[in-house]
Amino acid sequence: MATVAEMRERLRRPLAAELAAGCADRVVAGGVERLLASPLANPFPGVREALRGYAGHDEAGRAEALRAALALLDGQDQAASAPRPARPAAKPAVPTAAPGERLPPDAEVTRLDSGPGGARKLQSLGLRTLRDVLHAYPHRHEDRRALPDLSEVEEGQKVTVEGTVIAKSRRKPKPNMLILDVTLETPSGGRVKASWFNQPWVERQLKEGARLVLTGRVKTFGRSVQLGVEHLETVEDAQGSLSTGRIVGVYDSKDGISQEFLRRTAFRALQAVPLDDYLPAHWRQKYGLTDLGDALHGMHFPHDEAQLERAFARLRFDEYLFLELRVLLQGEDVVLLGKRFQATGHDIATFEAALPFQLTGAQRRVLLEITDDMRSERQMARLVQGDVGSGKTAVAACALYLAVRDGYQGALMAPTEILARQHYANLVGYLGKLDVRVGLLIGAMTPRAKLEMQTRIAEGEVDVVVGTQALIQENVRFDNLGLAVVDEEHRFGVMQRRKLLAGRPDVLVMSATPIPRSLALTAYGDLELSVIDELPPGRTPIETKLIQDTHRQQAYGFVMRQIREGRQAFVVTALIEENENLELLAATQLADDLKVILPEARIELLHGKMTAAEKDHVMDRFRARAFDILVSTTVIEVGVDVPNASVMVIENAERFGLAQLHQLRGRVGRGSAQSYCVLIAGEHSKKTRQRLKIIEGSTDGFVIAEADLKLRGPGEIRGTRQSGIPDLRLGDLASDVEVIERARELAKYILAHDPRLEHPRLQYLKSELQSRSQSVAFREVI
Repeated sequence: MATVAEMRERLRRPLAAELAAGCADRVVAGGVERLLASPLANPFPGVREALRGYAGHDEAGRAEALRAALALLDGQDQAASAPRPARPAAKPAVPTAAPGERLPPDAEVTRLDSGPGGARKLQSLGLRTLRDVLHAYPHRHEDRRALPDLSEVEEGQKVTVEGTVIAKSRRKPKPNMLILDVTLETPSGGRVKASWFNQPWVERQLKEGARLVLTGRVKTFGRSVQLGVEHLETVEDAQGSLSTGRIVGVYDSKDGISQEFLRRTAFRALQAVPLDDYLPAHWRQKYGLTDLGDALHGMHFPHDEAQLERAFARLRFDEYLFLELRVLLQGEDVVLLGKRFQATGHDIATFEAALPFQLTGAQRRVLLEITDDMRSERQMARLVQGDVGSGKTAVAACALYLAVRDGYQGALMAPTEILARQHYANLVGYLGKLDVRVGLLIGAMTPRAKLEMQTRIAEGEVDVVVGTQALIQENVRFDNLGLAVVDEEHRFGVMQRRKLLAGRPDVLVMSATPIPRSLALTAYGDLELSVIDELPPGRTPIETKLIQDTHRQQAYGFVMRQIREGRQAFVVTALIEENENLELLAATQLADDLKVILPEARIELLHGKMTAAEKDHVMDRFRARAFDILVSTTVIEVGVDVPNASVMVIENAERFGLAQLHQLRGRVGRGSAQSYCVLIAGEHSKKTRQRLKIIEGSTDGFVIAEADLKLRGPGEIRGTRQSGIPDLRLGDLASDVEVIERARELAKYILAHDPRLEHPRLQYLKSELQSRSQSVAFREVI
């Protein structure tokens, strides 16, 4: 049971918060009077009395009542007879800036004269320094230079009007309904009636003679115009120019914090902070950027559309520049010396001659980019992206061969044992004829076999090692590691990867997960980007069909026909509410249902609750054709080859992102037979159908990934939440590729010439970068 002291504190905190938030009766759920009716206030009858009728007071009355109640709770009233321990002396208030005084960007908002309780309001929005205020950009702008003639507006149109209150009234047509009406006279002499429903707190702002700016939807009644108000601002004469007669910014806010207050604060911050530019003039000229002062004034208080456009371009560029600088600096070093390989054209030709096929043009182009890096004395750090079946492994095999030809060892690290075995088999096929010794090191090996392989690696008797995380265990020592290939890099932790890279080998990262170029440039900002955007000739595209769940029976009839022709099929169930138990239940039920629907078929189940060894065993049996249909949850590994599987059925396809559907579809079509993907939609809405039609109509993973980015946003695309990409205020990853590339170019130039930003001319840039970085650990990097 709570003590009286505990109850006093639990009551005091919401009342203090209500006072700080402007007394709008919105802090406490249900209002202050409901709080006082709770048992929490029983020991404090004086507080109940002080706040009686709180909701009916105006703002000044509420504030006075709250101060009296807090004084009672703090024991400062004369009736409090019990001795209280001495309270620590209050810290002296931080003096606000004198008129005209200049303040640094990192000055706290308490230094700004933002009126009574102003600093608390700003802090409640997460704005603690003047830099925060300057970069809390409006989320939209309204053109209030020429507000509409109300005689010409249409029914239902959303408009903003300015005017003076000439009449007001309040009505209660029902016991639980309050309607506030005002008549507003506009500067042109027109009149508009505005109404608020069940918003009693608005009434104190609706005084006759008050100047208001209202936004809402129009209703017309003959010649009269009525506005259903969605947004209200009061305009003080001294600050009227900030809210009317210009292009006006509208900020993110919350109850009790007005737009007028936020505009006034931004205006004062712009006056107080010297807007020295952290980008030198020659860089601004090269990239066509305006100066910082013009940009910040133009974002908050633009003179015209042109200034707003300049501001947006500059501040969006800065967002990406600081993002790219941060990503590049998060490595232990910016520029590392790596290995320097010969990588001769003769050796490349020798490798290709040993292949049972010819490289595509895209493979050759990417190989040229890789070999240019390998010949450089700087450490290669390159991401090779390619859709399913585009031939990334053959390109990586060539790079490994070039490293071995120069006397180095190579390593390929895969996220699972299934994929490690698959890569091992492929590399033996590619490199075995060229006298390259390929070894395998995975957790499932016996201790004796592991020790033997570790010894051979340490003594240089293995040229290329394929493995899982077993490659980065402490007892693995390479004799002379020159090139590390990491498959599906996002599946590994940063520290795991760094263990493999401790000897500073060149690094090649492979990914079969199509990522839009803009996202790759930010998520993998420390890597150069190569894309294999061409499939080998002769591959038959996978036919994809979208059907409703009402036609499920036909879909499985088609699956059975394929099985009778000697083929196999995957059936995948969707993740249900991030709940592995429910997902397993759904998959188990589906497998049982299919055994009834398809009694001839041999059906087995794969799910996330299985151990790695159990999953491997099921996949090995499926590959060996021991059964016909694999019912699986979403644990099917990217890159797993089952050449005889020709059908992929995806249940409840609407629950997947487009990029994930494309990845799942890539589990079939690995052999020579025509393959099919059937998307079964459990939801029949037009929006769902339009989205899934994208995957039905395209087999290009990058086109699909771009569409996924536009539909879902970067945070939901696989793996990017962990990549450190912040929420961008101005940037749009779906359309900013060119801007990102220019910002990245400048970031790389800056760090190539000054990896620690130590030059005096870069100190302001360095300071700005540190201030924008939320992570203390990151600040220590620079």
